[in-house]
Amino acid sequence: MANTGPAVSLLSYETLVHAVAGAVGSVTAMSVFFPLDTARIRLQVDENRKSQSTPVILAEIAKEEGILSLYRGWFPVISSLCCSNFVYFYTFNTLKKLASAGPGRPRPGQDLLMGVVSGAVNVILTTPMWVVNTRLKLQGAKFRNEDIRQTHYTGIFDAFYRIICDEGVCTLWNSVLPSLVLVFNPAVQFMFYEAMKREANKGGRTIRSAEIFVIGAVAKAIATTATYPLQTVQAILRFGQYKGDGKGGAFASLRNVVNLLMARIKRHGVLGLYKGLEAKLLQTVLTAALMFVVYEKITTATFKVMRMNKAMKH
Repeated sequence: MANTGPAVSLLSYETLVHAVAGAVGSVTAMSVFFPLDTARIRLQVDENRKSQSTPVILAEIAKEEGILSLYRGWFPVISSLCCSNFVYFYTFNTLKKLASAGPGRPRPGQDLLMGVVSGAVNVILTTPMWVVNTRLKLQGAKFRNEDIRQTHYTGIFDAFYRIICDEGVCTLWNSVLPSLVLVFNPAVQFMFYEAMKREANKGGRTIRSAEIFVIGAVAKAIATTATYPLQTVQAILRFGQYKGDGKGGAFASLRNVVNLLMARIKRHGVLGLYKGLEAKLLQTVLTAALMFVVYEKITTATFKVMRMNKAMKH
């Protein structure tokens, strides 16, 4: 009977609640702040667009392409985000539950390791969806860089089909190397979030929503700033316009990452690696903060109802 513990943990209702709450929280928060993500990815991919304040970029896009263009690609992004966060929260909380069964108290290093493993599982499973949603989000955009080729997909399934037929199935994992490195972003975020939450929860005090918002915002700001240059490379590779040297394999992928970073520095200086950071920080910090508030509210309310039902049965 002792061997059934991990299996029960993997399929527990508690873990499923965390996964669903994380997915709902992320979808809610991203929907609220979606235009900020539009500004961020446009600055990352379109090198000829001048880096200006986020409100100016949003005003330019709305004027040139219409107000609805700020929400272009909303459905594929939300679909990918929902799947991605479900996988991440499910894996992270499964590992957290397994770790809590062992000796010792939770430590930041343990949270970081669980975050890295969860991120790697998430990247391998959901990268194709992110490649497709990046293409759809930028389809029909008016770029300053005239070398960028426009795509004409009719939807998510057409994009998958056309990418596989025209560019090969491996293209769906184009950005997997920087994405695997970027698992440190949510890992660092969750490490700081869990540590600050434990500190705020000392003595069993209830953490207010405003505190959760601030903790989530600080954790995400640290993680985003530390990993932003690789996020720029990730967006460029997902967009599919950069072909590199045409050779395949892991070393070729690593060369592409290094070449893109060096080309960015050569053309725009070191600060060019952080082009669009303001929009990214605004979007990810506010999105992460709101996501954690929704996530904590859903999990708290659900577990409260589950405890009440359990008490009524007994």
